[in-house]
Amino acid sequence: MSAGHRSRSGARGQWRRALRDVRHLLAFRAATVRRRRAAGSALAAIGVVTVLAAVLPAGMRVDADLGRMLAPGLAGVAVGAAAAGGGGRELIGRDAAAVHPISPVSDHLGALVLAPLSAGWLIQAWALLGLVAALSGVRAQGIAVAWVLMATALAQAVGWTAEWLRRRGPGWALGRFVLPVVVGLLAAPVAAVVGRIVRTGGPLSLLATAAALLALAVGLVVLGARAALATSRLVPRDEGRLESRTYALRTTPRSDLAVLRRIDRGSVWRSVPLRRGTWLLALAPGSIALAGGLSWSALVLMPGLVASGCVLLFGVNLWCLDGRGLLWRETLPVPPRTVVAARTWVLAELLLGAGAVTLLLGAVRAGRPTAAELLAVVLALGVVVGQAVSAGLRWSAAHPHAVDLRSARATPAPPLVMVGYSLRLAVATTVTGVLLGGLAEAGRTDLLLVLAAALGAVSAYRISRAGRRWSDPVRRARVVSIVSAG
Repeated sequence: MSAGHRSRSGARGQWRRALRDVRHLLAFRAATVRRRRAAGSALAAIGVVTVLAAVLPAGMRVDADLGRMLAPGLAGVAVGAAAAGGGGRELIGRDAAAVHPISPVSDHLGALVLAPLSAGWLIQAWALLGLVAALSGVRAQGIAVAWVLMATALAQAVGWTAEWLRRRGPGWALGRFVLPVVVGLLAAPVAAVVGRIVRTGGPLSLLATAAALLALAVGLVVLGARAALATSRLVPRDEGRLESRTYALRTTPRSDLAVLRRIDRGSVWRSVPLRRGTWLLALAPGSIALAGGLSWSALVLMPGLVASGCVLLFGVNLWCLDGRGLLWRETLPVPPRTVVAARTWVLAELLLGAGAVTLLLGAVRAGRPTAAELLAVVLALGVVVGQAVSAGLRWSAAHPHAVDLRSARATPAPPLVMVGYSLRLAVATTVTGVLLGGLAEAGRTDLLLVLAAALGAVSAYRISRAGRRWSDPVRRARVVSIVSAG
């Protein structure tokens, strides 16, 4: 047997093992789902909405220029998220995978399977399907599906490559930032060509374009697997540097609340995925707003986008920041409500800071605002932060999960749960932004203040109620036992 034949045989065997491992891991994750009926209903609802998005808009009149932004935007957002997360989502945690012979190819394929379980991915895919249906009818949906698959595979390949560059050392640091930007810029002309074919192409050109995109997607899957293999041979430098670094002692704060705030801030900023995700969500929407020259009426929606994204980094499972250390935290002579107050403070300042960065970037080209517009933007930031914090506190106590946030690809809850959280947050914050923006357009500053005060009061009540519930030792013991079991 020749060396080339043995190499091809070994590669086929590796892919077969990877596919088998992914099947077993998916079955394992399905067996650990707590609320199977709710999970099944959620998946069915996602399927129904996808079909409706691909069929109902047919015949509607829309602006064809939307395709020039939406298609490359989907690729750009997916690439940026994967690059920041080091390849994508985890099908199995790092600690659990250490005792099982899970190959990097299996990890790569698992990330591809879990990629659609993201509200950002779903919303953009639904929008693209609806746009294609409106422009060319159902007959061109094959191209839309192929583009989504290609963009997903591209994102994972870029994500693994960026992580490989990141692990190569400081000399390669520039490449991990340049690569996603270059890929995002290249996606625009490709999307323009595909969009022209969608609008004017015949059946054969549509079929050929879809086939070409699917072939490209397959090639990118293989390329991503090779990048994942190369990445697995290198030490994760960022995680190792943060975990092995020594920090100088500082003066002890005067109050228990200040001590706990310092501990919680350290938990956030010394976690690789939280730090990367926060900067990505702060800079990416602001950069898009800056490049597009969004008006102040559109900027009202930005705080909701940023807050609902940042709170998903850890806010929906707040106590997972401590992990096993939560057992130690519970032995401290500190009132439980002080612990909740410190965690709430840190989460709120993180969301406010990220939202402020986005608004500052967007304000550069937004022009001079009216008093009502400026007030609406400021109130929107405060209101949606309150909504996100109150929702995070409720969900953290009601549905805790044991998660290791040391991994650059960790998420604070299972993927399907994260989809539900993100969709609920997106709806609430978007409706709030639309209402405040509408009142700003009408120049009703009095109603702006009344609406913001009412929504803020509701969030404050929910936060206070979460603090009271955390004081219940039975509820607290349940959360501690689940989170510390990871």
